[in-house]
Amino acid sequence: MSAKNQIQMTEGSITAKLMQFSIPLIFSSFMQLLFNAADIIVVGRFAGDNSLAAVGSTSSLVNLLINVFMGLSVGTNVVAAHYFGAGKTKELQETTHSSILLSLYSGIILTVAGVFGSKHILALMQAPAEVLSLATLYLRIYFGGITATMVYNFGSALLRAKGDTKRPLYILFIAGVLNLLLNLLFVICFNMGVAGVAWATVISQTFSAVCVILILLREPDEFKLDLRKLKMNTQIFIRILKIGLPAGFQGIMFSFSNVIIQSSINSFGAVLIAGNSAAINLEGFIYTSMNGFSQGALTFCSQNMGAGKTDRIRRAVWISQGAIVAIGAFLGGLVLLFGRQLLGIYSTTPLVIETGMSRLWVILTTYYLCGIMDALANCIRGIGHSLMPVISSLCCVCAYRILWLFTIFRIPQFHTPFMIFVTYPISWILCYIVNLFFYNKYINQIEKVARVK
Repeated sequence: MSAKNQIQMTEGSITAKLMQFSIPLIFSSFMQLLFNAADIIVVGRFAGDNSLAAVGSTSSLVNLLINVFMGLSVGTNVVAAHYFGAGKTKELQETTHSSILLSLYSGIILTVAGVFGSKHILALMQAPAEVLSLATLYLRIYFGGITATMVYNFGSALLRAKGDTKRPLYILFIAGVLNLLLNLLFVICFNMGVAGVAWATVISQTFSAVCVILILLREPDEFKLDLRKLKMNTQIFIRILKIGLPAGFQGIMFSFSNVIIQSSINSFGAVLIAGNSAAINLEGFIYTSMNGFSQGALTFCSQNMGAGKTDRIRRAVWISQGAIVAIGAFLGGLVLLFGRQLLGIYSTTPLVIETGMSRLWVILTTYYLCGIMDALANCIRGIGHSLMPVISSLCCVCAYRILWLFTIFRIPQFHTPFMIFVTYPISWILCYIVNLFFYNKYINQIEKVARVK
């Protein structure tokens, strides 16, 4: 195999390998967040609070619709990393072609679902009348170009499988700048409002997809894409499904509970929706910083599982979680310290800023719990057990949050935004405890089988 643009995680310093992989991924995620940040800032400043609420209120619905397919990209990453760690070149080639074909199918399905279903789902989410039409317009344009998003994510998942996180960073930096410039052009110069924001996102995501395909077409190793060989390998497809569907289903459950939460927030009106949307966007920058190490743990565990090196997996789990706690606590404190100024970038309305701060105080003081919960779930997937994180999420996140909102939250004295926000940290704690128990169980079983052999 060519060593160019690869990180072989089965050898060498664990901390150094995780840093080498995760830091470019963190910056890449920042670039992706700049898509959303540019959308929300430009539309909030130049199109008004209703437009800000319209764009912001769509995030939970977007995540609900795309998470199952994003889960399949996780399956692609794990399967490719297993084969990479085990040195199985033929299987790597087949995984590359099956994954890109799967991304195209995923995009087509999402386009149909998003274009024709957005308005109905937004109405079920109790989107206010002044927001509904704008949010529907945004989503129809966004999902019209969703295939590019799928192609980019599956393609970058293949690159991450061999440790390449730098080239996706370069792509997203350019795409982020392009997105910002198009936002300013369409919203300020052409007065296109939410439609301009949506078109800017679609165009920049299409640019990212084209770039990642060009990279794969020119790869010198087993990740090389040949469009004439696009074919679905049934065995590899089933492997991707076994890992990816549970991961996607877990994402759906998180998103479904967030849709329920968003519906509860919507009932308080456009001001809270706008403040909540701005706060979520700020939280995203911290989450992606933690998630870089979570994704690093996923690829690290997958490669070393393929190579049969469980001792490195054990150490990587705790190193990655320690890094996440440090990042989450530091950045969370920093954002809280300058929270009002940062929220002021999104909206100049004082009440919107205050409602945003009320969310940030609850979430950011405990956000590292979300990070280590995700990292441990990814480690479990990386060693080949994708179902258990789904079950723990179903019970400790989705079911718990819905139960809370339909019981405690319904009591008049507890019918406040604070009682919505507090469901997050409690669910993270419960889910982490369950994941920790099963991680220890699985890794002990794997080591026991290895000793017998």
